[in-house]
Amino acid sequence: MILQGSQTKQAEKSFIIGGHHYSAPPLPAGLYLIATPIGNLADITLRGLEVLAAADIIACEDTRTSRILLARYGICRKTIPYHEHNAREAGAALLCALQGGQAVALISDAGTPLVSDPGYPLVQQALAANIAIIPVPGASALLAALIGCGLPVHNFFFGGFLPPKQAARRKTLQAWQSLPCTMVFYESPRRVGACLADMAAIFGGSRPACLCRELTKKFETFDRGHLHNLTEAYNSDTPPKGEIVLAIGGAETAAEALLPAEIDALLLHLAQTLPPAKAAQEAARQTGGKKPLLYARLLELKNG
Repeated sequence: MILQGSQTKQAEKSFIIGGHHYSAPPLPAGLYLIATPIGNLADITLRGLEVLAAADIIACEDTRTSRILLARYGICRKTIPYHEHNAREAGAALLCALQGGQAVALISDAGTPLVSDPGYPLVQQALAANIAIIPVPGASALLAALIGCGLPVHNFFFGGFLPPKQAARRKTLQAWQSLPCTMVFYESPRRVGACLADMAAIFGGSRPACLCRELTKKFETFDRGHLHNLTEAYNSDTPPKGEIVLAIGGAETAAEALLPAEIDALLLHLAQTLPPAKAAQEAARQTGGKKPLLYARLLELKNG
């Protein structure tokens, strides 16, 4: 597979915004990693448009999806598919183009390349060949969810996509249940109900959480609450529509997020099926609170 750069004239290396044509300056050779919109096509950056318009080759996760964005801005460049199933062959061809002095732009269907998207093997090959890597930042579902979810953002953990099988998913969640920071995950709409149920079982139903759906699109939704609320809301056989990002509070936020009345309600609920000591122990696990204090509070509630 041998790739030749676009044969369009330099004058045609341009893009269109609002009916106005803008020329794209020439690009030095290198691999350009360009963030593309995650829903709203207006979220592409001006720099991103310049690079896409000037690149010799645009490598796309799916050329059909990428053509929608390129057509919106009047960009006519050579596109080739690059995804997990053809990464070896397409990556070798792209590397040859890069070594030949061409500017290659890499984009995924939406968001930032490499972040739960294809591209990492190509970056490693390019680095080994001493080829420049140029990130062109922009839209990211991870960051959009993080800043809109309402949970602490001073530090966070990104878990990407969890394993689809329940046993593997629960094992993964158990390894992360004590993390003190906000956790962010991508999830399929078909599995989000089962995933929330596993999170509630492992992290405790009182963990603050936010289900972010259709980010940047017309029906963008931030469903904020606790894991037990969200599990109940999304346990239907009818999965929600659109892309899903889950933001989960860290271990240290669980107790802080609950009001005293909510802790009392949790204690009384657990005490319906568990002896007081066990109920206090489970409440401590779910909230991060102190078992002796919770036990004492439960006895107060039971004694009126």
